[in-house]
Amino acid sequence: MFHAKKDGTLAEYAAVEESFLALKPKKLRFGEAASLPVVIQTAYGGLERAGLSHGKSLLVLGGAGGVGTLIIQLAKEVFGASRVAATSSTGKLELLKSLGADLAIDYTKVNFEDLPEKFDVVYDTVGEIERAAKAVKPGGSIVTIVKQNKTLPPPAFFFAVTSNRSTLEKLKPFLESGKVKPVIDPKSPFPFSQAIEAFSYLQTRRATGKLVIHPVP
Repeated sequence: MFHAKKDGTLAEYAAVEESFLALKPKKLRFGEAASLPVVIQTAYGGLERAGLSHGKSLLVLGGAGGVGTLIIQLAKEVFGASRVAATSSTGKLELLKSLGADLAIDYTKVNFEDLPEKFDVVYDTVGEIERAAKAVKPGGSIVTIVKQNKTLPPPAFFFAVTSNRSTLEKLKPFLESGKVKPVIDPKSPFPFSQAIEAFSYLQTRRATGKLVIHPVP
């Protein structure tokens, strides 16, 4: 059964519980604002639960994706991470650096788990939990947003976001100032008539940031 609160929906209008809503940052266009709630709350909530704090280091697996691009920025601007590393394909390394990554790792050429450097927190957005376990420091944390069909090895845990207004309002100043910004895939916006094509493109895992589907004027 479909549940709009859990799965989302494609609609020009929708009835929503007030507790889920926050005012759009004035600096952002509507498409940019629409791309943010799920990914920015997932990024923030996972980092908070993993215990990232000032001076700690972070490795992001899938740094160029919708959640990954926000993890990098929030780690630096909100949590005060001293060092952020992130993985992506070759063509997206410069994007990672522009978002604040200190180390951009080309996963097509480098096995991140074999690097001598280990991290206080590893945030897995791509489903590489076993490899992530080899990249975390003793006593560190691993958070994944990819559901597993098996028990997660310690210290890993699965995180699923629960939307709430307070997180959106807390992060609004960072969006208004431009310290944190949405990343929209260059192919966006897709017209509503091409929603199927948009989801097909998303499933290729080649998208950068978020996809936006816009109603036809």
